[in-house]
This record gives sequence, structure tokens and C-alpha cells, in this order.
Amino acid sequence: MQIAVTGGLGFIGSHTTVELQQAGYEVVIIDNCSNASQSVLDGIERITGIRPLFENFDLREREKVKDFFRKYPDLSGIIHFAASKAVGESVEEPLLYYENNLATLVYLLQGLTGKERAHFIFSSSCTVYGQAETMPITENAPVQPAESPYGNTKQIGEEIIRDTCNVRPGLQAISLRYFNPIGAHPSAEIGELPLGVPQNLVPFITQTAIGMRDHLSVFGDDYPTPDGTCIRDYIHVVDLAKAHVIAMERLLKGKNSANYEVFNVGTGTGSSVMEVIQSFERVSGKSLNYKIVDRRAGDIISAYADTQKANDQLGWLAESSLDDAMRSAWAWEQKVRKE
Repeated sequence: MQIAVTGGLGFIGSHTTVELQQAGYEVVIIDNCSNASQSVLDGIERITGIRPLFENFDLREREKVKDFFRKYPDLSGIIHFAASKAVGESVEEPLLYYENNLATLVYLLQGLTGKERAHFIFSSSCTVYGQAETMPITENAPVQPAESPYGNTKQIGEEIIRDTCNVRPGLQAISLRYFNPIGAHPSAEIGELPLGVPQNLVPFITQTAIGMRDHLSVFGDDYPTPDGTCIRDYIHVVDLAKAHVIAMERLLKGKNSANYEVFNVGTGTGSSVMEVIQSFERVSGKSLNYKIVDRRAGDIISAYADTQKANDQLGWLAESSLDDAMRSAWAWEQKVRKE
């Protein structure tokens, strides 16, 4: 079976490609290399022995999306990662985020609606919950007004899929609301490799430790949390990738209970920024240079998942610890800088 992975050269997309290939699927990656390198294909091939098919184009170009569907008429499903994903940048560049994250989704769904039966996994986010009122967060928690344009694109994206599923019974879709993916493949052949200044905590930690960055900025230590720093649910990217394969198989085997479903994907444990720093220092043996700075616009205080629904209905469970993830992220950083 052939599965398309948009944003497949990116952090989560590349790890999901590996897990799909290892489960026996043929993968076609769509990526415009705006935040990833084509060399990721080499890393994937070194792990699995199979080079995925690759289409280099921008999903905002509607005609090229149509051409893609004509070229691959036998696609069994799409896992859609391609999106701009930095909270801070979205506050500064809202129109870029609305175009990049919503127009592309519409074009993909238009391509799928011509099929008698189509399977679609959407890369959603815990940002749809905003600052949830209770922890841990269940799928029934109200979707709050978004704290950033990025979060809003995920809310609207889910609504677009749900509305389309309502009138297209042949479209089978799952939104995976995931929390904070970190770490790297245990082979250290692929990992998180942002172009330019990292927008996420863990690559900033590892780049600071290896000497690429002078210091790590911790955005605020005056939040109402035990140590004053923000709390997130950090999930190992390989665990997250496996959840996508299981979700796609749920659709392909017709095990879904409705043609649109939503699942949280996290560990169920919240860790503060300081706890992540301490975990890194523990597994690396290095002392990290960090500075407390002002809070960052758009950041919420705390978010961690109730994963009962994914555990029970998908049969999926996160297996790796925070230390496991930080150890793999550090191994990847060290390997990348040697090359």
C-alpha cells in the first residue's frame, strides 16, 4: 500500500516514514525543503534500506497538488505534517501561517474527495486546547480561543476536516493532537535539524551544549508552577511516529468508530522547562548555560495529556522516558556536528 507523507523530510515526518516503511508500506514524501534538507532521504534509507519516493514541491501551488494526485492514483492514504509550526513566528506573521497551514489542507482534501474511499491523518496539536482549565487534558476538554495564529490554524484545520467528513462519508480521517515531540531515532541517522535558529526547546538545549549557541533562554520563571517555568508533555518522536502508523492502520482496516476521530498523543506526564534542562544535564554529564528572560507571547502555562483514549482505542502507549528522549537528542546532535 502506498502512503503519502507531506512534510516527510521534517522531524516527525521522517520518523513516521521510517515506521511506515518498517510496517511494509510504500511511502511517497512531499516536501518543499523550506525547513528540512533532502539529505534526510539518505538517513531514512540507511535505517530501512529503502529510499522513499520523493516529490519536491510547495503544497500552496494548487495545480501541482492536482498533478500529484494524477501521478499517484493508487494512494491508500495521506499523513499530513507539512505546516509552519512556530508559535512565536505565527504571532509576527499570521497571514503566512493561515496560507501555509490552511490552503494546503484544503487542496489535499479536494484531491482526496474524488476518491471513493480515502484515509487521512492530520497532524494536530495540543495548542487547540489553549490554556486548558484542568489537567491532564482529555479529548473532551473544550477547544479554547487560540493563544496564537499557529494554534488557530490547528483548530480551523480540524474544523475543515470535520465539516468535510460530515458530507463525504468516504473520507475517513483522524486528527492526532500531540503534545511536544522530542528526541531522535536510536540509530542517530535522523533527528530534529531545524534550519537557522531553533524554535523548539530541545534542539536549542543541544545546540547550546555543543557550543553553537551562547546560552539557552528560559522564557519566564514566574509562572504558577512548582518551579515557575512552563510545563509540557514531552513525547519521544519514535513513540509519536508509531502512533501515526497505528492510526492509519485503524482507518485502513475499518476499525474506526466514526469517519472523523480525535486522539491525544502524549506521555500523560508534565515536565517543566527546568526539569527538561536537568534531564539533559543528567544524561549528557554537561552543565548547561541558561538565562531566565521575560515570558514569550503566546505561551501557555501548562499542558499535558490524558492518553486513556489512545491507549484503549488505538492500543498505543508511549514507551520512552524523558531521559531516553534527551539521551537520543544529544546523540543525534553530536553526530550531526561531526559530519
